[in-house]
Amino acid sequence: MNVRSRPPLRVAILAAGHSRRLGTPKALARVHGLSLLRRTALALLPFGDLPLLVIAPPRAQRYALELRGLPARILANPRRAEGQSSSVRLAIARAGAAGALLILPVDLVDLRAREIARLVSVWRAAPRRLTARRIDDSGGAPLILPRALFRRAAAASGDQGLKSMFRALPPSARRGVALPSAEADVDTPTDLRAARRRYRSGPPRRA
Repeated sequence: MNVRSRPPLRVAILAAGHSRRLGTPKALARVHGLSLLRRTALALLPFGDLPLLVIAPPRAQRYALELRGLPARILANPRRAEGQSSSVRLAIARAGAAGALLILPVDLVDLRAREIARLVSVWRAAPRRLTARRIDDSGGAPLILPRALFRRAAAASGDQGLKSMFRALPPSARRGVALPSAEADVDTPTDLRAARRRYRSGPPRRA
């Protein structure tokens, strides 16, 4: 497939969660001087058509401040209490003519650019296939959802909809990719303290 015929890829950062376990919005938590939101946006800029889609809570003025100067569009999710699936539906609804959506949560603090590049490369080789981070025999975020599966993904509910969809697809329609740097997320104060300790001695090397 040549460059001109590649299906357009949009990036959707899911940042509308309530962050109840952390006690403060994950997107605004700071590690090594950067909020998780700005850190994630900067890491994802090279990989899709712009602007980035950022799914956020309503009245998220501080999110806009964190993204200042970056090509990002904030989409407020008034139905975030319904779980992550509501943010996925909003991203799908605003994806325009995208051939696929690269979807990931805002809290993958150690995520490496070279691993996202690997995920995108695997998807490009078979762009109708759901391509996701491999988790045992399942798949999770980051993932690339092809347009052919948008309607099915929009019908999912709760926080596990995309994982369940991955498992339900035949092997020929899905692909898991090892992304070790996506294993560490920030769900609790303990996770946040651990991330800050790792970066205190120097941030993980990125491609």
